This record gives sequence, C-alpha cells and structure tokens, in this order.
Amino acid sequence: MVTVIGWDIGGANTKAAFLRTENSNIEQIETAVEYFPVWKDPEKLVSVLSTLKKRLSGNAEVDGVGLTMTAELADAYQIKREGIAHVLACVEKAFAGLPVFVLDVDAKLRSVDAAMSEPLKVAAANWAATGWMVAQMVKTCVVMDVGSTSTSIIPVVDGCISAAGKNDLEKLMVGELVYTGSLRTNVAAIVRSVPLRGGKVRVSSELFAQSGDVHLVLGNISEEDYTTETADGRGKTRGEALARLARVVCADTEMLDEKEIEGIARYVYANQVEQVADGLKQVYSRVKSSTTKKVPVVVTGLGKTYLAGAAAHKVGVEEVVELEKLCLGDAFVYGMPQSPLACDGVVKASPAVGVALMVASKLDGRLV
Repeated sequence: MVTVIGWDIGGANTKAAFLRTENSNIEQIETAVEYFPVWKDPEKLVSVLSTLKKRLSGNAEVDGVGLTMTAELADAYQIKREGIAHVLACVEKAFAGLPVFVLDVDAKLRSVDAAMSEPLKVAAANWAATGWMVAQMVKTCVVMDVGSTSTSIIPVVDGCISAAGKNDLEKLMVGELVYTGSLRTNVAAIVRSVPLRGGKVRVSSELFAQSGDVHLVLGNISEEDYTTETADGRGKTRGEALARLARVVCADTEMLDEKEIEGIARYVYANQVEQVADGLKQVYSRVKSSTTKKVPVVVTGLGKTYLAGAAAHKVGVEEVVELEKLCLGDAFVYGMPQSPLACDGVVKASPAVGVALMVASKLDGRLV
C-alpha cells in the first residue's frame, strides 16, 4: 500500500490529489482546488498547503509528495529561479520529513536538490504530468487541458510525450500553450472590437470583464464553477456578469439590453474558441504527419467541453474523448475507482493527479 499527495501549485490556483493504492488498484482518490493568488501573499503558501493536506488526508500517514508548479511566473517573483526556490521551500516546510519528488519538463521526477540545481527544468512542467497520465491510456493522441487561465496542448506519440517546446516561451511559439482560459482571461485579450447595432465597437483594454463572465452568461459554467475573483470584486450572478460585459464597451445595463450583451458574449466566445483552435491546428498537424495511426483529442480541465471540445471540432478532429471516460477503463497504471466523483476529480486537477500517480508508481516500483 502506498499513500501519496500530488500538488499542482499555480499562480492563481493550488490543486491537490490524495491517492491511496493497494496492489494494482487505487483504493482512494480525493482532490481539491483552492483559489490562492500567490502574488498577493506568497508567504501564506505553507498555510494553504497544510490546510489542503489536512482536508484531503486527515491523519493518514503519507509516504511521498509529488510536485509540479507554474506559480514561479507570478510577478511576486522577479525571476523564475526565485519563484521556484520559494515554492520548493514552502513544500519542504509543509511536508518536513517526507520525500518530495519534483516533476521536470521531461516527465521525470527529481529530488528537491536536483530541482534547485536546474530550476528552469521544473518550471511550468504541469503539462508533463497530464501528458504522462494520458499516455498510459492512449498511446497516440493530442491532450488539451483548459484551465482557468491557460490551455495546454500536449502531443503524445507511441506512448511518449512528443512536445516541441519545453518551457512556456517555446510552447507559446509552437502552439502547445495558448494563454487563454475558462475564467481569468481579460476579454480585451480575446477581441479588439465587438459587433453592436450594425457596426463594430472597439473594446476598452481595462480589466472590466473576463472569460468567466462570458461563460457564465452563456451557461457554459455555473456560479460554483466561477472560483476566481471577478474583475470588479462583485458577485457571480448572471446579472452581475452582464454588467461587467457591458462595461467592456464603456456602457452599462441601462445603455445595453440583455440581448445585446449576450451578443457580445457569443462573439467573444467564438473568438476564444478560435484562439484555442489556432494552437491545436499547429500541434495536431504535426502529430498527424508523424504517424499513420488515428489521432484522437483527449480533453480535460474546466473548459474541456466548451473550449477544448469546440476547438477540436472546429479543426475537424474526428474523435474527441473526455478524460473521465478513459478513467473508467483499466488502462491506467492502476485500476481507477469507477465513481463519478473520482473521475470528476481527475478532470479538475489533472496535473496533480498525474504527478501523484507518478510518485505512487515510483514508490511501488512500477514507474517506467
């Protein structure tokens, strides 16, 4: 039996996955996502980690900790090396005495010392956890993970990650990272103008509304899904989201009616799908040209259906598979519990689950 916790520490969200394995099966899986904008108070990270650990594992003894991160990009840190050192120090403090394994961009696990010796090798490596996990089940595919802030597009060929980019800069160049997401993307980063009353209206570049408002108005997400802060600090009702979207064109809900604001939301949504599809085209064509096999797209994350799935269909992908449906099979490193709750957790915290599986496999002697 092995008990582990996997962590995906981002700039805005900290995700955790608690796994307990026995023989060839996962006996227990629990996940949690905590909105924690690390740039506001980096020193609170230790407390966030300790609280989440207690919530997930209670008093259970843990054999090992897996870690991947993207928080180093937060502007609380001058350079990524500083951010990585801080995150590693916080994890070691929160889990004193436990072995900590840090995922690198080659989908390998490193010690904390090895991570510190080459910090850029472990920067923004959470996509490698998701890619590795899916590669255990689907040998050739493209994985799309749409989170609150960005979209990772991960090529998998013959059971191995086949990424052309290893850091965010390289991945932005080759389409493997699209900096648009389900909740936190400024509407002004998606469109420069919107159609209104027979013409085009330029948008304000102020952070008046974000993608979460668009998807809430259109019914793509619920108020409960909208876990991040809003642009104006107000609530997450549909009416409040409509008001924020009206402000994007320097108007309000007295100047624009509901149908007009819905039209703005639909236009922004279509353009966001196009942004994601543009990255997918680059990656998908590269994978297709390297194999004669069928290449499905596996989707996960909060935006798996309305962004990843929609983009895949726009590109003309024939087979789109939701990650939770794969989890019901027996092709995992371990047999997964066949419960909706377990599968939902894998989708909401895919990198955390992936790195937890890697650590469990290593401690079990299964890691290949």
